[in-house]
Amino acid sequence: MKSDNKPDVCVVGLGYIGLPTAAIIARAGCKVRGIDVSQKVVDTINRGKIHIEEVDLDGLVQGVVSRGLLSASLEVAPADVFVIAVPTPFDDDHAPDISYVLAAASAVAPVLKAGDIVILESTSPVGTTEEIRDLIASMRPDLKVPGLTRETPDISIAYCPERVLPGKILEELTNNDRSIGGITPRCARKALAFYKIFVRGTCIATDARSAEMTKLVENAYRDVNIAFANELSMVADKMGLDVWEVIRLANRHPRVNILQPGPGVGGHCIAVDPWFIVHSAPQETPLIRTARGVNDGKMRHVAMKAEALIAANPNARVACLGLAFKANIDDFRESPARLVASMLAQRFKDRIQIVEPYTAELPREFDGTGASLIDLDTALEETDILIVLVDHDVFRHVPLAERATKIVYDTRGIWPDQPKEALAIEEGLRLVS
Repeated sequence: MKSDNKPDVCVVGLGYIGLPTAAIIARAGCKVRGIDVSQKVVDTINRGKIHIEEVDLDGLVQGVVSRGLLSASLEVAPADVFVIAVPTPFDDDHAPDISYVLAAASAVAPVLKAGDIVILESTSPVGTTEEIRDLIASMRPDLKVPGLTRETPDISIAYCPERVLPGKILEELTNNDRSIGGITPRCARKALAFYKIFVRGTCIATDARSAEMTKLVENAYRDVNIAFANELSMVADKMGLDVWEVIRLANRHPRVNILQPGPGVGGHCIAVDPWFIVHSAPQETPLIRTARGVNDGKMRHVAMKAEALIAANPNARVACLGLAFKANIDDFRESPARLVASMLAQRFKDRIQIVEPYTAELPREFDGTGASLIDLDTALEETDILIVLVDHDVFRHVPLAERATKIVYDTRGIWPDQPKEALAIEEGLRLVS
């Protein structure tokens, strides 16, 4: 690390986490080289532009690029700190796929030198940081690797997951506490010193395996709690109850805090990470596995209910409001809204219109269905059924006067004042519960 305590940094992966992380590190005064496999992404960032939607990220990237602190490339180059922030998906059997992580480590290994720090940020199954260590050791026998030598190691290897909320990523990358797990305590201390350059939250040193598990546990905890709310909503449907009213009243208990239900659970974290725990301990995780089943089942429940509503109103034009996995972002990964809307489009073809203010084109699964992307004003003027799948602010603020005569299926509870029985718009149009 340089005498001015501002290391050169290489961030591998410039997606929803990697790019904001690279930009914040650059803002702290480090010279950052971002690596991505997409030439389009590299060119976009080098122009000072961004390829993802995130609050205030455009101005930050433009600023650090113009100051020469952030650049992007297809090739890894020597640096003092390497941060790996690449995807970790799962396969059809829900087994974690760490091939992107290992590929990134393989790209970093040839340029490592004594004193360097390698940090994995990608959400990963327990033991992945050790796999990175073993890979580097096999590729670089000239380096003394932590955990595999009795001498002072040449490099440090650690794991530090992010804890961020899309829409507030820059704020939370800076202010949230961080768990920093080292292959050895010395590795954790080295990595902690790096994070203190740009993190205002508390940085806590631990071992790599505990830090890996902590990230998975955080998201599994949230998944289980969301599953309770989603299961409750299906029970309420069965019993003819208003789930929003039940939750509102139950939450007045001083020790009860039920979350809000929705059409399922999406995003690359909560919908994915619990499976990493299940895969590692299948016999010990019946609750976590069940929660995943409940949340995936809620998507099918919503789709079936929406299909019944549309089928019962054969002359109605339908607008699905939202495709993102949560409000006010352009991230459609694992989105239940996207899945429900595409299922409806496959069945009802051009009767389905999509309103999604955070995209300029529909995903590929809508090709050939006849569904089209329209704006909110057009939906309010020209459609008869509104299916609320995402609670974007722009949807929340639609006044009752503009939707009072619509048939509404609100999976997010954003319109509590909506009449329970909408007026008939034309003969044959009716509301089904």
